Amino acid sequence: MPVQNHSLYAQTTEETDIIDITPQVTKQVKESAIKNGCVTLFIPGSTAALTTIEFESGVINDLKKSIDRMAPEDMYYEHNERWGDGNGYAHVRAAMIGPSLNIPVIEAKLALGTWQQIVLIDFDNRPRERRILVQISGD
Repeated sequence: MPVQNHSLYAQTTEETDIIDITPQVTKQVKESAIKNGCVTLFIPGSTAALTTIEFESGVINDLKKSIDRMAPEDMYYEHNERWGDGNGYAHVRAAMIGPSLNIPVIEAKLALGTWQQIVLIDFDNRPRERRILVQISGD
């Protein structure tokens, strides 16, 4: 079974950024010539995550508010005492959502639902260039 490795990049700000990366992943799958298999996405780092969601402003705002309720930025985090960087909340948020996704590829297309998009969520308190590893395998 062939395996192809690629990288995608996204520039983020110091806010909770939610970025639709579906078009870039779709392009990588199309260019891979893999007809049936799987795409594994992984983001190196401990202050960002990957998930799927309907990428529209209402649900994006709902997600941001929900994440803020689960791990508020202004709460005490021991990480901040140790490192002094003020991003303890970002580490907790990223750990709750997770750094990776697996998406089936069927007939050379991502097996996503009609209203389902792949998103990068960056929680860090400083701008970053994020790298997303894309591994496509199958036949």
